[in-house]
Amino acid sequence: MYSFDEIKNISSWKSLLKLGKDTSNQAEVDELKMNVSHLSLATIIYTSGTTGTPKGVMISHKNIVENTFVSAKALDFTSGKYKVLSYLPICHIFERFALYYYQFMGFKIYYTESIDKLGDNLKEVKPHFIPVVPRLLEKTYDKIVDKGSNLNGLKRLLFFWSLNLGKRYKPYKENGWWYHFQLKIANKLVFSKWRNALGGNIKFLVSGSAPLQPLLIKVFTAANIPIFEGYGMTETSPGISINDFRNGGFKIGTVGKILDDIEVKIAEDGEILVKGSNIMIGYFKEEELANVTIINGYLHTGDIGELDNDGFLKITDRKKEMFKTSGGKYIAPAVLESKLKESRFIEKAMVIGESEKMPAAIIQPHFEFLIEWIKRKELKIDISSNEAIISNKKVIDRIAKEIIFANNKFGNWEKIKDFELTSEIWNIENGLLTPTMKIKRKVIIQKYKYLYNKINQKTKLILLQHPFL
Repeated sequence: MYSFDEIKNISSWKSLLKLGKDTSNQAEVDELKMNVSHLSLATIIYTSGTTGTPKGVMISHKNIVENTFVSAKALDFTSGKYKVLSYLPICHIFERFALYYYQFMGFKIYYTESIDKLGDNLKEVKPHFIPVVPRLLEKTYDKIVDKGSNLNGLKRLLFFWSLNLGKRYKPYKENGWWYHFQLKIANKLVFSKWRNALGGNIKFLVSGSAPLQPLLIKVFTAANIPIFEGYGMTETSPGISINDFRNGGFKIGTVGKILDDIEVKIAEDGEILVKGSNIMIGYFKEEELANVTIINGYLHTGDIGELDNDGFLKITDRKKEMFKTSGGKYIAPAVLESKLKESRFIEKAMVIGESEKMPAAIIQPHFEFLIEWIKRKELKIDISSNEAIISNKKVIDRIAKEIIFANNKFGNWEKIKDFELTSEIWNIENGLLTPTMKIKRKVIIQKYKYLYNKINQKTKLILLQHPFL
């Protein structure tokens, strides 16, 4: 470990620079370099552990270098004086790959002071590109809409008129000239402020790590902040597919077309299988696990998906996250959770119900918006603590309305029949989210076991009263 500051008993940055000038062992270094093969182990990166214990993924130089080359072809950038901002953990494959890509393209790399300073750093650096994770986009969108809700008169009308235009966005001018004429006005009057908040230079954003709500892709892309959703894994170094405006390569609701020199096929059970030079060497000290993950050269991703007639890949759920109700119906929780999070009242949601009669949800409300809503409606609700807020019947009833609205998009067996609210904010620090802000399902189930049991007891009571549900 090295420190920029002079700290007792800690090696400083200056000592690292001094070490770099020492050429006494250069012959040994040169020999070691010569013995490095393109198939040699380059790094071990641990998976996020959303559904289980993190695994050490062994990646070779060939894996990550060749994936950088094919990904560079799929991204609409040329080498030049572009600026990028790095803020995701470098221990995560998404950001590690991004840094290799930036160096390959000759971009200027800036690093955020902290995730809390990201907004300030965006305005300061004015980057042309940043990779994003869904949670960051969700929070950005929520803050934008919250500000719009506090506007008055004509400004408020213009804001929500523009926002509703964005929600109707379709690529390649499918909506016709009149829609795009209106969108041009919205971009000048409203969306230009969004772009300025991101520094004003963003050419496009690439989203990965977890499924992204199509609503966000529509709204941001309409605002001339295109979001290209891609798909990858630590085990694939990471890129598998990505969206791109060129050559009709953009389709909302998909993770794009497959990258060059990578083969994807769908197994009989719907699992996505991947083959190519990007497939990992194996798992560190877990050879048996690697042997059941890579079969005949194909990596079994654990994701369920489909390839459409145009070659676009769509992810429908995680195989390990899907569960079956006691009635034998399969539930894809990520799809339900994504729909629930479209509500401004709901910040995070986890759908449960394995081997139960019906699915339910544990929900962390969007407390900032709830407090603003309570004040705007002049409701007599105690806002001194999150616990007081979630205990109030009016709050519970309002979130129930949001769930009923979301349920309209799903079949009867998928509808959320019950829910419980948590007063605690789910974040990285308390271990409920991964470093890329995905929910840790097993940890959340364990932490909120009392809520899980409470839901089950209520469900049994409902079934006694309504046995034909």
